Amino acid sequence: MQRAVCPGSFDPVHNGHIEIIVRAASLFEEVVVAVSNNPAKSYRFSLQERMDMISETLRSIQGVTVMPLGTGLIADFAKEQGAQAMVKGIRNSTDLNYEMPMATFNRHLASIETVFLPADARYQHVSSTLVKEIVGFKGDITDFIPYAVAQRFGLR
Repeated sequence: MQRAVCPGSFDPVHNGHIEIIVRAASLFEEVVVAVSNNPAKSYRFSLQERMDMISETLRSIQGVTVMPLGTGLIADFAKEQGAQAMVKGIRNSTDLNYEMPMATFNRHLASIETVFLPADARYQHVSSTLVKEIVGFKGDITDFIPYAVAQRFGLR
């Protein structure tokens, strides 16, 4: 079975994330969405809320499982899950420059290959940070977030 891990903090998950996960699910038999929780970071949504929003949004997509990442290395998590690959969405050259060293380390540490999927043009400008900032200023972000996220922001 070909399994991939799609890691991220997903705070909150947005349509760019969803688009990458759905495309990954069409390439691999199983995709584990690994939701990270770095104690040094402050999050808008709890780990459980983030996992719930992803699960609700992707419930109709076959082969997708949502799990907490835990506190160790993503390479170790992927290996424990029996994954052959890690899937990362790339919006621009900045993302690629950030992700390349990690991909090389993951291959070195756990023989996990990284598959980069270019973001759909509709979402190349979308980030969780910008979503939270726009919501904070009462801007309309409903075109960029799943229904489950809009509900948690009190937008629907």
